[in-house]
Amino acid sequence: QVQVVESGGDQVQPGGSLRLACSSSRFTLANYAIGWFRRAPGKESEAVSCISTSDAAPYYSDSVKGRFSISKNNAQDTVYLQMNGLKPEDTGVYYCAAFPSRYCSEHAGNYDYWGQGTQVTVSS
Repeated sequence: QVQVVESGGDQVQPGGSLRLACSSSRFTLANYAIGWFRRAPGKESEAVSCISTSDAAPYYSDSVKGRFSISKNNAQDTVYLQMNGLKPEDTGVYYCAAFPSRYCSEHAGNYDYWGQGTQVTVSS
C-alpha cells in the first residue's frame, strides 16, 4: 500500500532543472523526517538529501551539494527537491521516504514508508 507519492520526474537536457514533489494522503508529512534516495541503473541506492522536522540543517550528498535544494511546504504538506544543473549521472529513479523522527537520516534502513519512485533522465 503506497504511503508516500513522488511526482515531477521527467527527461531533461544536461544543465536543466526539475522539481520533484513528495506528498502523502495517509499521514501528515510535516511530522516526519523525509529523505530522497535515487537508484541509477546498475548502481546501489544513494541518499540524495533529507530534511528533518527539527531545525537541523538538511543533508545533501557530496554529489548534489550546491545543485539540489530540499524544502518543506507545510501548508501544502509537500516536500520538494529542487534539482538544478542536472548532469547525466543524476539519471535514475528517485524515491521519497519517511519515518517519524525529529532528525532525518541518510541511511535507507531508518525509513518506514517509501514511494514507488519517479524517473529522472538527464540526456541530450
